[in-house]
Amino acid sequence: MIRSELLQALAKENPGLRGEDVERAVDTFFEEITQRLADGGRVELRGFGAFSTRHREGRKGRNPRTGESVDVPEKRVPYFKPGKEMRARLNAD
Repeated sequence: MIRSELLQALAKENPGLRGEDVERAVDTFFEEITQRLADGGRVELRGFGAFSTRHREGRKGRNPRTGESVDVPEKRVPYFKPGKEMRARLNAD
């Protein structure tokens, strides 16, 4: 699902809301998650999962085009851990 499909599904489920309101709600939702992660926090959505960040150490990489060795700096990367209910739905027989 892409963002526009999400907006359409929410608008269909909530006919009383204008399209701009649905879009503002989705934008706010994603912005809040992004800001919390940028601040070093964690976001947990019960039944869905938890977003957090993990630290990656710096390392030596290789440019695939030239084969030249390059330094890859340390960084934080987003991490998602699915919740118990989501795992159960994905693995239901």
